[in-house]
Amino acid sequence: MRALRATNRAALSRRTTRGTKARGHAGPAQAKARAMAVDETVQNPLLQRGKFPAFDQVKAEHVVPGIRNLLQELGKDLEELEKNADASWDSLVVPLERITDRLGRAWGTVSHLKSVKDTEELRNAVEEVQPEQVAFGLRLSQSKPLYEAFCKIRDDKWSELNEAQRRIVETEIRDATLGGVGLEGDAKVRFNEIQQELSKLSTDFSNNVLDSTKAWKKLIKDQSEIKGLPPSALGLLSQQAAREGHEGATPESGPWLITLDAPSYIPIMQYCENRSLREEIYKAYITRASKGSSDNTPLIERILELRLEKAKLLGYQNFAEMSMARKMATLESAEKLLGELREASYDAAVKDLEEVKDLARRKEAPEGVDFKHWDGLFWAEKLREERFQFSEEELRPYFSLPRVLDGLFGLVEKIFGVQVSAADGLAPVWDQDVRFFCIKDKTGNPVSYFYLDPYSRPSEKRGGAWMDEVVGRSKVFADNGEAARLPIAHMVCNQTPPVGEDPSLMTFREVETLFHEFGHALQHMLTRVDEGFVSGIRGVEWDAVELPSQFMENWCYHRNTLMGMAKHYKTGETLPEDLYQKLLAARTFRAGTMTLRQLHFACTDLELHARYVPGKGKSVFDVEREVAKSTTVMPPLPEDRFLCGFAHIFAGGYSAGYYSYKWAEVLSADAFSAFEDAGLDDDQAVVQTGQRFRDTVLAMGGSRPPLEVFVNFRGREPSTEALLRHNGLISAAN
Repeated sequence: MRALRATNRAALSRRTTRGTKARGHAGPAQAKARAMAVDETVQNPLLQRGKFPAFDQVKAEHVVPGIRNLLQELGKDLEELEKNADASWDSLVVPLERITDRLGRAWGTVSHLKSVKDTEELRNAVEEVQPEQVAFGLRLSQSKPLYEAFCKIRDDKWSELNEAQRRIVETEIRDATLGGVGLEGDAKVRFNEIQQELSKLSTDFSNNVLDSTKAWKKLIKDQSEIKGLPPSALGLLSQQAAREGHEGATPESGPWLITLDAPSYIPIMQYCENRSLREEIYKAYITRASKGSSDNTPLIERILELRLEKAKLLGYQNFAEMSMARKMATLESAEKLLGELREASYDAAVKDLEEVKDLARRKEAPEGVDFKHWDGLFWAEKLREERFQFSEEELRPYFSLPRVLDGLFGLVEKIFGVQVSAADGLAPVWDQDVRFFCIKDKTGNPVSYFYLDPYSRPSEKRGGAWMDEVVGRSKVFADNGEAARLPIAHMVCNQTPPVGEDPSLMTFREVETLFHEFGHALQHMLTRVDEGFVSGIRGVEWDAVELPSQFMENWCYHRNTLMGMAKHYKTGETLPEDLYQKLLAARTFRAGTMTLRQLHFACTDLELHARYVPGKGKSVFDVEREVAKSTTVMPPLPEDRFLCGFAHIFAGGYSAGYYSYKWAEVLSADAFSAFEDAGLDDDQAVVQTGQRFRDTVLAMGGSRPPLEVFVNFRGREPSTEALLRHNGLISAAN
């Protein structure tokens, strides 16, 4: 799964920046205390205010004293702001942004390191100080002086505000309302208790998924047990074995260590002829975090119970309804879209299943008689090879990470008019494999920076792929002579690492994932909005954030883009034309299955958050199985505990929002169709359309409602036609 990890200012509370206000004269004891606090700020790398975070220096022992010191300092700033805030931009929004940016930067560093460099010590530090961070966020979102000042700006100063400022005022008022500013007495106390508990449950859920994924390992010593695995997988598994202490492990003679991390798990399911091994690994994967001390089942029930209670405290019927208050869609319109897509994809998914079963029968394999869940990927790959005369493994040598990055950066230079340059060494990094880059405009001036952490590290790094901000563009923090502070992002993937002397040889899906995350990063980095609260990805409704990311995936199939990066890592030979044509032909292979899979996740999410009531007889797994009756063509196994690993909705930002992938895919497919209409082979037309995309979708950030931004680019409201056409489902819909 891929995900954007954008900051939710209402929940975290808000992201933050520099500077504390001057204090009055203090006595000797106070002066000494402040001197110690200043020394802590200087000595603690977490609190350093350089251009780039000290990722290489921040350790677990810095977290508790650093965050506590910062919260104490920011608490005083907030008190002063509440005393002096009036209905003017400079006295309200600017100091508020300074508070939130500084907290966001420090806590964002901690959260990021926990995701990519997890240790027991760091977990303990986060667990100790997180309640204090959450409490400060609640204090911010429930500040009546700030809320009243924003309302007064809306009522008295509206005509003086520009478009971005109006969005900020509207968003702050909405988020304060959803953050409990209107609650009093016991209701407010209970709301805050719920927020604290939900924060801890989310962290515990994520920890359990990582721990259970790390805990499962299987050492193979007999190569016959993994017959069918390609050389790339054998190399990776032997390298994993060597790192775990099995010296002398080689791709040819082993031993080979299998884990549940995607680069290990997927090749087993796709290529391994040992059906019993596929079954063992499949069942281990679908039962992650569902047993023993890492069991997420009670956490799920409690999370759903608390979310429902929270929604009702705010006057909503259910959590989904409350969640939609921050989104483009309503519950009704989201479920309507999912229903339309199900109608278009279900029969195609049934056909997909029958085709792989038929192939197994023709090969007289046992699966032809008794087809199981762990047979799906294996026989789908066999069918791909038979139908299109190529395997995914044949593509790997043509997609080395350095070549793919060259192609990706060349594409954005062409269509968006920016240059991406390596800047390794300019900023501290958290791992030796992390890269650092600078994006420059046509004149060579920097406009943004980003980190790339590409490889899987199952012992310390959570799974999936995501993008998040380090800092956002903002005029409040502009250096001397600059219009605004430049945005910085990080992109995190879990792709196949280099094996031996070879570079990372990527699957085509990993290529698409890299393009996807870079799309998120581009929206953050190419923003032209100088108001920090709505620049880049900030302030963009959650169900619109996937537009630029999914838009970028389409370019992976564009001839000039693909041929420009698909070079054999040893010979430099370009991907053969016949292989490119086969790749294009296979683009919609099993599109019905893949669409229905996403719909199952989205529908389950909405059902749990809109209609499920914990403790009323049914379990969450009962709910998922009921949803599966209309969203799967093979019912889940009785022991399936996929929900225990569904971090998107229980430990991420997609609760009652997983439908966003499909909602935004409508937007992204329609956006790409503008390039198709202009002519993908017409370079001038592509550049002109790309500039329009940059000037709207990428530049405007959250300064305008996303539908308005889309119409600014496309000239009309979105249509599902392009999405169905790109997935080969248009005839089914008609």
